[in-house]
Amino acid sequence: MISQLRTAAMILLILAMAGTAFAQMSGEAIYKAKCASCHGADGQAATAMGKTMKVLPFKDPAMLKASYSQFFAATRNGKGKMPAYNGKLTDAQIKDVTEYIRTLQK
Repeated sequence: MISQLRTAAMILLILAMAGTAFAQMSGEAIYKAKCASCHGADGQAATAMGKTMKVLPFKDPAMLKASYSQFFAATRNGKGKMPAYNGKLTDAQIKDVTEYIRTLQK
């Protein structure tokens, strides 16, 4: 019985730590985990999925003209084939990802 309680306590501790680690991920880490499969690690959308879905590179003139608010809204609410991340990422995490995307445009 005691060993079962210890095992359950360890599992809960590991799950709590994993959740905290995700909550503290940087914009770059979140981008790599959630966005790079379509947008590419460098934001050029040269991935198989990016090409299939006709994702624009972040350095495309239309993307360079997009405001911070537009990037934030697209990430939060989804746009076209891009899924919404509202409820999956916090607003603070979306802000961090949006700021990281801006670094890919330089």
